[in-house]
Order: sequence, then C-alpha cells, then structure tokens
Amino acid sequence: MKAVLCKALGPPESLVVETVPDPQAGPGQVVIDVAACGVNFPDTLIIEGKYQARPDLPFSPGGEVAGTISAVGDGVDQVAVGDRVIAICGWGGYAEKLAVDARQVIPIPDALDDVTAAGLILAYGTSWHALKQRAQLKAGETLLVLGAAGGVGLAAVELGKVVGARVIAAASTDEKLAVAREHGADELINYSRDDLKESLKSLTDGKGVDVVYDPVGGDFFETAVRSMAWNGRALVVGFASGEIPRLPVNLLLLKGCSVVGVFWGTFMQREPRAAADNHRELIEMVLDGRLKPLVSETFPLQRAAEAMRVLTDRKVRGKVVITTL
Repeated sequence: MKAVLCKALGPPESLVVETVPDPQAGPGQVVIDVAACGVNFPDTLIIEGKYQARPDLPFSPGGEVAGTISAVGDGVDQVAVGDRVIAICGWGGYAEKLAVDARQVIPIPDALDDVTAAGLILAYGTSWHALKQRAQLKAGETLLVLGAAGGVGLAAVELGKVVGARVIAAASTDEKLAVAREHGADELINYSRDDLKESLKSLTDGKGVDVVYDPVGGDFFETAVRSMAWNGRALVVGFASGEIPRLPVNLLLLKGCSVVGVFWGTFMQREPRAAADNHRELIEMVLDGRLKPLVSETFPLQRAAEAMRVLTDRKVRGKVVITTL
C-alpha cells in the first residue's frame, strides 16, 4: 500500500510517500481500506515532535479516517467486513490502509459520504464536547468563537446555533467571516482591523459574552476573558497561533467566571458512553440538515504536504481532507 511517512521530524515538506507492507488485523483489531482522512492541527504538530503523543519513526500522520473494513481480527464481533466506519486513530491515517482497535471505530450510514465523514468527528466532536459538557451552553446565551472559520471554530459556530445561542464569530479576514456568516453566525468581528474588546462591549450592550470558545490562543484570549459576563465560561481548546496565553487570575475573581479545559481525546477515553452519545448526535444532525460541514479542499495522498501547509498557513476554511481513491 501507499503511505505518507514521517521518517525524520520536520515540516510538511519533509514527508515522503512510499510503498509499505499492508497492515494485518491483530486480535481485537480491524483493517480499514481508507477512503479519506481529515487533516487536523495535531497532524502538523506530531510530525515536528511538538505534540503530546510522539510515535516512533517512521510513522504516518493522520488522526481520523473514513473507509470500509476489509479484515477483522480475533475477538471482533461488533463490526464486520464491508462495514463503513470512521476511526479515530491518533496517527496512521495518511495511508491506503490502517489497522486500529475495533473499539476506535464508529459505524456510519450510507447517507454520509466518506469525505464528509472523514472531516466530521474530530472537529465537531471537540466542539460539541466543549459546548455541551464543558460550557453547558444554553439557548439564549451569547457565544464568542475565536478562529471562527477553521475546522473546530466553524463547527462551534454551527453547534452554537443548534443550541439556540447568539453567536459572535471573530476571525482575521472578511473572507473568513463570510464563511462563518454562511454557517449561522449572528455577528462578526474582524480582529485584525477592529478592537475586539470594544466590539464585544458594543455588541453585548456592555454585558459581556457568556461563553468564549478559543482554539487559537495568543493575545486575544485575555481580551476575551476581560469581555466575559458574570458566570461566564472560557473554553481553552487549542493554540493554533503557536502561543500559549498567560492570564492574570484576578480576572476570574472579578468576573466570577471560569476557565475550562477541553481535551476531547481524553474525554473519549474516560467517558466512552458520553462520547458515543455525542458522536451519534452529530451524525444525526448532519443527516437531518442541522449541520452542514464544510470541506473546502481535498488533496490526493501524494499531495499530503500541500494539504497540511494550507492548515499551517491558516488559509483553511472549514476542513481539508486527503483522499486515497
């Protein structure tokens, strides 16, 4: 099979595509013929040794795939050959085949195509866990989404509207904000041009926002916390800017607010039933039209480095997906 390999830690351009042996299904495992693989921010970190997981070299990046099961190992009875599934794998997805623990796969209906499925669970799963379990967002509350046109940000915009919140989308360009508007954002802030604090003060009549969703990090996090309402919740989702913010904790006292960490991968491990319920709800929302995931670009396996570069250069709208068929 063909696979994208990280043989030495470095940027996307250091990746190579080679022929490697097909994986075999060990006990409790399945082999998936990969049709599509979502491209996510952790992929760009893991190939440079900057992610919390550090697989042995060589390895293939890629943490979420969609495809069809082609083999099952001993002890697997919950899925069968021919089943279409999504798999959350951490790494290994930029390949034509992938062996994973059968407990990591999520069956998908025929009505959900492979490209959409491959870009669904990590972004929307993260955002749904953040808004549902961590922030407990309620209808009528105000949600601020930073980085609102990226994969998880755009998912948060859509899911905020599903809940019934008023959604303020913030991003660095008018083009990105137009995408957020198309996916339901009520208000827009271009924080490369407009003062974020003053804009939030104006849009909320000085009351502040109830929930901040931040996958970006950097300087805007503190500004957002300073613009929160009483009993507000600030969600720490990620650091796409490359900068982990520092926060004066006296703000939490003065605002009566909370800063809440969001680690979806550990949530799935520690609370598998709740995670499974979330995933089932997300698939239902896509099928009934409440969610309309945006895959802005697809790339063949041979151009995986280009796909990752779109992400690292922060040019992505929604999701980028690699296809193998």
